[in-house]
Amino acid sequence: MKDIQNLKDNRNVDIQKVGIKHLELPLIIQRKNSSNQVVCAKARVNVSLPRDYKGTHMSRFVEVLAEWRSKNLLGVDIKGCLEKIIKSLDAQSGELEFKFTYFLDKKSPVTAMTAPMSYECMFEGRIENGNYKFILGVVVPVTTLCPCSKEISDNGAHNQRAFINVRISYDESKQIWLEDLIELIENCASCPVYPLLKREDEKFVTEKAWDNPKFVEDVLRDVVVKLRNYPNVDEFEVECEAVESIHNHSAWAYQHEISGV
Repeated sequence: MKDIQNLKDNRNVDIQKVGIKHLELPLIIQRKNSSNQVVCAKARVNVSLPRDYKGTHMSRFVEVLAEWRSKNLLGVDIKGCLEKIIKSLDAQSGELEFKFTYFLDKKSPVTAMTAPMSYECMFEGRIENGNYKFILGVVVPVTTLCPCSKEISDNGAHNQRAFINVRISYDESKQIWLEDLIELIENCASCPVYPLLKREDEKFVTEKAWDNPKFVEDVLRDVVVKLRNYPNVDEFEVECEAVESIHNHSAWAYQHEISGV
């Protein structure tokens, strides 16, 4: 059968990224406590395409992912899978990303009642010019309380739900657990959020936020300082967005740093 993808293209355009996204598949994630969690992940995988080729072979992305899953039922060998995809498609560079919801059992701060808490997470691998980079990402919901509102008000202060989006790059041989990264981030907020709160717990979190007011700038700087001092982190991005309770917009801060630069 004629292979249209391999026909020569004469428009002289190298395509930087071409592939598939929103491919759903199950993954088994290793947890810090040595147990496993099965998650439903959405995959995005892409490669570079030289100007001479009309198209890439989209079916090969799914073919390699399916074959990789049958051989690697535990863990996520993103590098090995990506290397095979690049070789299969005769590409120079490629990316593979998995986004998934990860659950942790979280205790309420006073009554110690446990309920599952969800976090949006991602694993990503990139290969370019033969160099591999792994990225671990998580979005952590927290509470912030406005220092300015507390200072100028006789009664109360406005607070908001905030989302701290952190992406870190490090050598995969130096394990960094999602659980540890989430805890680091939550400790930088006015107060963590919880899936289950009784009255005693609600009193605790309300007063904790009151005693620990923070702008998005404060939260961002606290996370940045911790990541600068975190072992093995080579590069990171931090984004903090507070969904304002008294405005029709969000407060937002962002920082990107590379170790030694």
